Amino acid sequence: MTILSEDWGGPGWDSQARLVGGRWVERRPRRPDVAARLLRETRLAPWLAPLLPLPIPVPRVLHVEPLIVRHEAVPGEPLESFDAGRGRALGGFLRALHAADPARAVRLGAQPAAEVLRERAAGTADLAARVVPLLPRERRAAAAELLEAVAAFPACAVVHGDLAPEHVLERDGAVSGVIDFTDAHVGDPALDLAWPLHGAPPAFAGAVAAAYGVPAGLRERALLWWRLGPWHEVVYGLDGDRPDRVRDGLAAVLARLPR
Repeated sequence: MTILSEDWGGPGWDSQARLVGGRWVERRPRRPDVAARLLRETRLAPWLAPLLPLPIPVPRVLHVEPLIVRHEAVPGEPLESFDAGRGRALGGFLRALHAADPARAVRLGAQPAAEVLRERAAGTADLAARVVPLLPRERRAAAAELLEAVAAFPACAVVHGDLAPEHVLERDGAVSGVIDFTDAHVGDPALDLAWPLHGAPPAFAGAVAAAYGVPAGLRERALLWWRLGPWHEVVYGLDGDRPDRVRDGLAAVLARLPR
């Protein structure tokens, strides 16, 4: 099982967590804006869990003020092995997640597509204002084209919203669960496929694609979401006065941008 301390802590950007009694994970928001997303997760997860082929956390509100949610720990350690079997498991999981009814998700508190698209437009505008000027002049046109393309992508499926190896757990040689649904929303399914298709080893990526049944257009959008990923590290570094994070984020932005 992923090891957490009995004290509040953890590396998450949005929430602090602690393990209670060796069985329960308690989480509390690091910032006020995260509280609304944690509460939304408590409404979405009980509906989603029976629809999915792998376990996910199903948090319940333990304490309202300050907000604390609790769920049974999903067993496993963050994914470190990227073979075809694990890829097939994740591909099947994502196919089931993206087949969930987005209208039902909205009724349970997820943001409507129109609101998601407005926030995405505001977010890409913020990236254009804060990150593009930090790039070499000859790379800025490609960066602006990336932001324009992503802003126009659809919002049509229930998505995890922050899928990365540390949020996919493995145990006894197999994928054992997927965690951290704080960013779940109605969005572009290509967002969840960005890392599995374009940041993972070929055998794993190919198995994800085969199990999911990825059409060409979805694969292409996933690539652009993958290119956008390190932009958020730059913003995190700017907001936290972390020049090292800004430097590393900018290097990754340039490495992923087409020349």
